[in-house]
Amino acid sequence: MLNKKIILVIMSVILLFTFGCASENKEKNSDVNLVQNNSKQELSRLDKIPADAIKIIPSVDVYPPKLHSVEWETPVPLGSEINTAGAEDSPFITPDGNELYFFFTPDPNIPAEKQLLDGVTGIYVSKKQLNGLWGEATRVNLQDSGKLSLDGCEFVQGNTIFFCSAREGYNGINWFSAELKDGEWQNWRYEGGALKQKEYEVGELHISQDGDELYFHSARQGGKGGLDIWMTKKINGEWQVPVNIETVNTPDNEGWPFLSQDKNELWFLRTYQGSPALFRSKNINGTWQIPELIVSQFAGEPTLDNQGNLYFVHHFYKDGNMLEADIYVAYKK
Repeated sequence: MLNKKIILVIMSVILLFTFGCASENKEKNSDVNLVQNNSKQELSRLDKIPADAIKIIPSVDVYPPKLHSVEWETPVPLGSEINTAGAEDSPFITPDGNELYFFFTPDPNIPAEKQLLDGVTGIYVSKKQLNGLWGEATRVNLQDSGKLSLDGCEFVQGNTIFFCSAREGYNGINWFSAELKDGEWQNWRYEGGALKQKEYEVGELHISQDGDELYFHSARQGGKGGLDIWMTKKINGEWQVPVNIETVNTPDNEGWPFLSQDKNELWFLRTYQGSPALFRSKNINGTWQIPELIVSQFAGEPTLDNQGNLYFVHHFYKDGNMLEADIYVAYKK
C-alpha cells in the first residue's frame, strides 16, 4: 500500500487536472503577449511537450490499471491520436461514442500559472472517423480572443458544454457554459450563480439526461467527511438543497461522478489500497446500492458511452512521482 504522502500527491494531481486551476496571472507582459499571439495561430500540443518526456507504454507501467469485473475487457490505452507523452486527463465521451473530450497539458509537473501561459493547455476534442479510428484532437476554444483562461472538467450535453475555468475578470475557479453553433463553441457565459456554486460548493458535476438532477462532489458541511457525492433536483427552474448520497459516501474522498443515461448507474472515484479507483453503484427501485469496485490502481474520472464502453484516465507513477497520464478504455463484452 502506498504511503499517505503519495496519496495526497495523487489527489492533488487529480484536483489540478480536473479543475485546471490557476492562480491570478502575475507573469510579465511579454508572456501575456505571447499567449495573445498564439491565439491568432493555434499551437500544436505536441510542440510543447518537453523534449525529455518519455511515452509510457503498458509493458513498463509499474502500476497498471486492474479490472475487477467480468463485464468488460481488459483496459487498454487509446492510440496516438489521443495519447501523447504529455498528460491527457478528465475524459468525457458523448453518449453516441463519436466524440471524446479531454483535458491536456504538455507537462504535468509545472505549476498551473505556467500552464495558463503555455498556449496549449486546455480542453481538446477528437471525433471518431468512418473507419472507426479517432481523428486528430483539436483545441476547444472557450475564451474571447486575446484573453487568458485555463479551462477543464468539461461536461457535454447536446449542444451545451459546461466547464470550470480560471479566467480574467473572475475570482478563483468558476463554472461556465458555451453553446455549439455552426460547428464551434460560442457564447460562453458564467454559470456559477445558476448552479449555486458558492452556496452549495459545487465541484465536478454531471447533469442527468432530462436535466432535472445534478450530481456533484463537494466537501460541504453535512457530509460524511472529505469529498462526498451530492445530488440536487431542479424544481420550477431552481436547484434545491443538495442531498448527500449516503450509500456511496464514506469518511474518505468520493468524487468525480458520472451518471448513466438511464440514471441507473452512478460511477465515481474513491481511493482503494492507496490509489484512485473506479466504483459503480446501481439504482434498484429508486435506491442506490452498495458500490462495487470496477477498476483500481490510478484510475480516475469514469465516463461511458451508450454501449457501456468505459473510458477513464490512468496516471503513470514511479517512485512516488507522476510521469504522465493517458486515456484508457475498457470495452463492454
